[in-house]
Amino acid sequence: MVDRGQATAVALEPAQAPQLDVPERLAEPAERHEASVIASSPERFINRELSWLNFNRRVLEESANREHPLLERLRFLSISANNLDEFFMVRVAGLRAQVRAGIGSKSPEGLTPAEQLVRITEAVVVLDQDQQAQWRELRTALAEAGIVLVDGPDVAKAEKSWLEDYFLSHIFPLLTPLAIDPAHPFPFIPNLGFSIALQLARAKDGKAMNALIRMPNRIERFVRLPQAGDGGEARLISVEGATSLFIGKLFPGYTVKGVGAFRVIRDSELEILEEAEDLVRLFETALKRRRRGSVIRLDIEAMMPAELQHFVQRALDAADEGVFKVDGVLALNEMSQIAKLDRPDLEFVPYTPRYPGRIRDHGGDCFAAIRQKDLIVHHPYESFDVVVDFLHQATRDPDVVAIKQTLYRTSADSPIVKTLAEAAEAGKSVTAVVELKARFDEEANIRWARDLERAGVQVVYGFIELKTHAKLSLVVRREGTALASYVHVGTGNYHPVTARIYTDLSYFTADPDIARDVARVFNFVTGYAEPAELECMAVSPLTLRNRIVEHIDEEIANAKAGRPAAIWMKMNSLVDPDIIDALYRASSAGVPIELVVRGICCLRPGVPGLSENIRAKSIIGRFLEHGRIYCFGSGHALPHPKAALYISSADMMPRNLDRRVEALCPILNPTVHEQVLNQIMVANLKDNEQSWQFLADGSSLRVKPEAGEERFNAHTYFMTNPSLSGRGKSPKDSIPRLRHRAERA
Repeated sequence: MVDRGQATAVALEPAQAPQLDVPERLAEPAERHEASVIASSPERFINRELSWLNFNRRVLEESANREHPLLERLRFLSISANNLDEFFMVRVAGLRAQVRAGIGSKSPEGLTPAEQLVRITEAVVVLDQDQQAQWRELRTALAEAGIVLVDGPDVAKAEKSWLEDYFLSHIFPLLTPLAIDPAHPFPFIPNLGFSIALQLARAKDGKAMNALIRMPNRIERFVRLPQAGDGGEARLISVEGATSLFIGKLFPGYTVKGVGAFRVIRDSELEILEEAEDLVRLFETALKRRRRGSVIRLDIEAMMPAELQHFVQRALDAADEGVFKVDGVLALNEMSQIAKLDRPDLEFVPYTPRYPGRIRDHGGDCFAAIRQKDLIVHHPYESFDVVVDFLHQATRDPDVVAIKQTLYRTSADSPIVKTLAEAAEAGKSVTAVVELKARFDEEANIRWARDLERAGVQVVYGFIELKTHAKLSLVVRREGTALASYVHVGTGNYHPVTARIYTDLSYFTADPDIARDVARVFNFVTGYAEPAELECMAVSPLTLRNRIVEHIDEEIANAKAGRPAAIWMKMNSLVDPDIIDALYRASSAGVPIELVVRGICCLRPGVPGLSENIRAKSIIGRFLEHGRIYCFGSGHALPHPKAALYISSADMMPRNLDRRVEALCPILNPTVHEQVLNQIMVANLKDNEQSWQFLADGSSLRVKPEAGEERFNAHTYFMTNPSLSGRGKSPKDSIPRLRHRAERA
């Protein structure tokens, strides 16, 4: 059961559609009338920003989950704080800009930008308080486990002597003490800049002075004090705590009258001019502007004297609504440094991804394995190395004549980029579509683009007005007298680091229809030529939205005709009003709908007469759910071998459907189809250990197994059971089963 609610974890038989228990009261005329009013009202939607904040609360709640090791709980706290920083940099910054521009247009749920900011501030104040409360709880637990965060006054005498030497040699040279007066104006504080403000008095005459110490951005937040004895206790002090002990070294002849730290978050959204002729140069300029964006949020230690708080706020030109007084520790995102301490007993047991057995069966020959049969690699349970090996093999193979690749995000030391460069240097025709507008990765992508161009790769930056978000790789190989194409379609980025923590799908196929469609998508991005006829795929912003709506409409028609109907969807975010309305229509027609939405969900499930046939859940756990899967019964209950099944790079958001190049790829091979639908989707629906049920008011409640119900953790299941398409000839003995809801009663 779900805490404080009545929703339960889904439990279905494999060949049956979910049948929901609809209470008789829902059929009452008054209820139906109310539902019809809601169906045409903005109230049928949840505000996307508030839904995101609820998602971040679920992340924060994992830091209180005692099923997780202690340092992993600290990581969840750090992630939740980092998420909130980015939310302010982009989403809140965008709303503030609309208010400044006098824009009063309402969002789908009927709120103006100003009204949204009020709601956001109310929610964030509570979230901030809960983050600090959770940090206090974790700090106590860490101390009990031998990891102690020491405040300045608690530093032992011997430690202080060592710390003074450390401060003078490692911190002091990086600091620039600044007196603030007409000759020394308040300096620019960069985005995420952390500083200490001081009220000082000159010892000889008592003259007052305000001063500032900017903490260097690239310095570790915590200093580990020398270990005393054999206890093994790790004692740490923050850099600002250490600095506060030695203010006299920075301002000799002054006494401290007031002190407090503050932190700045600036507008980090980029504005791109469509008429820009040189996209790379524009981005290089825009990135410099980002560092000087307006202050969106100012965090100030609550202990800072009021006069000093006002001084800092005025100097930074921060609006009252953007000032947050923090009763606790600033920059909780930096607690991730503590989580990196060498304490394996306080971390998840390390997991080594499996390498697909079927490729090993072919001696590591990716092309031979793909020729035999399509396969899907399920990251991070199966290694991302197979994607790199696919391109490595293409680079070394003398029969490969061309490689085409999209790059949205990748790692700092990317093997993908190096491989593409090697292929070009080997004389192959290599095309790389590099997306410069990958938020917060723009700078890295510019560097990679320059490196690729120097190696002879044909680099294309796609569209100015559209992000190229599709994850596609195409290898063309000469085989006999013909050319054969091998394709990789992914739901996640070509990023070896995130592939170890994001759950994504890598689909490999030599299907000529899909290969031709992928080639057409590349031609669309590189030559602006809209693909006239895609044989089986769909692409946004041209056909993807329509394909999804057509399938929903087909399920509505099936339900109205008395045929089985069902919709299952898994995505990161569900925001698009038209898609949500289509799902509402399907629910009203009697189509049972199961949604797995990790983050934002603007749909209200379980509303009588509107969405009583829709259940929506979120999975938050060890790995970040990132794959997108869309399933439609096509006249059958789910799961079924004849169901229409797709994987995609696209979430159901206006930006993905209308302002990005995204790919929707059908899964036609029976084994891969069974893996994605019967194994992956069923496991996600069956999970009752790390799932949250969405409620109609936009909140979510943790799912708990009922008495006697089997406990099922999707991440644990995938870590311990091989996939169907990648494991060679092993029997199908590990597919999870769902029982019908009625059997639970």
